[in-house]
Amino acid sequence: MSSLRQIYYDLFSKVYDTIIRLHSRDIEGSLRRFITEKTNLSEGDRALDLCAGTGSVAIELAKEVGEDGLVVGLDLSRGMLRKAEEKARGSKIDHLHLVQANASQLPFKQSSFYGVTCSHAFYELKGIERTMAIEEVARVLKRDGRFCLMEHAKPEKLFSRILFYIRLLFLGSKDARKFLMEEDSIFGEKFKNITKETSPTGQSKLIYGEKRG
Repeated sequence: MSSLRQIYYDLFSKVYDTIIRLHSRDIEGSLRRFITEKTNLSEGDRALDLCAGTGSVAIELAKEVGEDGLVVGLDLSRGMLRKAEEKARGSKIDHLHLVQANASQLPFKQSSFYGVTCSHAFYELKGIERTMAIEEVARVLKRDGRFCLMEHAKPEKLFSRILFYIRLLFLGSKDARKFLMEEDSIFGEKFKNITKETSPTGQSKLIYGEKRG
């Protein structure tokens, strides 16, 4: 049985890319390239994109690892994955595999991936679900493999910052709001060399770390 969240994203998938094109300042796709580059992958590697949505980051990862590599895009929504499949087909990428599953219960073996990404979605996971997802990311990553997490940044300009806080208010969860302000704290025990950088657009922040041995 589909959850309300699945149903919402199945419906949202029909207009998701259009809304992103209308409202994103990342016209040239710099955010996708930014998170891909920081994942520190090489040709032939295997990578996982969590909460892959319509596949924009997963496709960029697939380009990075080349035809000898493999990328898995995982999402809870079948509608989102259908859009991702269409994009991959249009880009003639056949080494991207799409899986419908929950980020807190990854259907992969231990140490399966050289890198894991998640872009602007991790904050939507609730407290225990988020904790489980971090455990799972650490489990499926190889030793020293990198987890790259991109989320919305607190804007510097006053008006934009006010809109940012309004958005946090409407998330309806104190836990989600706290996470967006202090997300690097979740990396603690499972990861090392934790780094935070501002994206090229200035609208997002990237936090990444390597799996401890």
